[in-house]
Amino acid sequence: MKRKEIMKMLGFFVLLLFVFWGSYSFWEVRPHDIRDWIISFGWWAPLVFIIILTLRPLVLFPTSIFSIAAGLAFGPFYGIAVILIGALGGATVAYAAARFLGMKWWKNPSSRMIGIRKKMSDNGFLYILLLRLVPFLNFDLVSYLAGAGNVRYLPYMAATAIGIIPGTIGFVFFGSGLSGEDRMYLYVAIVMFLLLLVLLFLTRKKLRHWIGDSREE
Repeated sequence: MKRKEIMKMLGFFVLLLFVFWGSYSFWEVRPHDIRDWIISFGWWAPLVFIIILTLRPLVLFPTSIFSIAAGLAFGPFYGIAVILIGALGGATVAYAAARFLGMKWWKNPSSRMIGIRKKMSDNGFLYILLLRLVPFLNFDLVSYLAGAGNVRYLPYMAATAIGIIPGTIGFVFFGSGLSGEDRMYLYVAIVMFLLLLVLLFLTRKKLRHWIGDSREE
């Protein structure tokens, strides 16, 4: 691996840590405050959380924030279950919206986006799986392109369900670790993020080729 690539990996990881630190210090967002707001719904908290996650793609709010909050409110394992259900619901909403509207919702799409849409139609499961595993494109953008690209629903959902597991574990465990109950969850999250970064850099050339990015390394 080239030195430039290693520096990119380290830079991305430092940026990730800075974002989390900034959310905690600059905006004074306290993990316990987020948890208290979620659990204030009582027995309805999981259902409310899933409904919000399902509708989230319509406003393009980051999934990672909800994943961290789920770890705080529900713990690592129950939190993962809640996120997976809600994320699949959100992926369905985005897919259905794009399927219904086709490309009419996106005026003058770039040739690159049209190319991605076509490749999704040709090999939907593999393409969606890889784009879910590595954060190369926005989660909701992938969902909308899949719906507009006529990717079959079952392969799309199967690839999404499998592909989001590593990232979900990382963010939910990170949120659980912030509660201070067990620091081991933080270590698991860091390891998961590092593995995803390595996967991203190992597959970057293939991904760039797929999306029509011809820039030199």
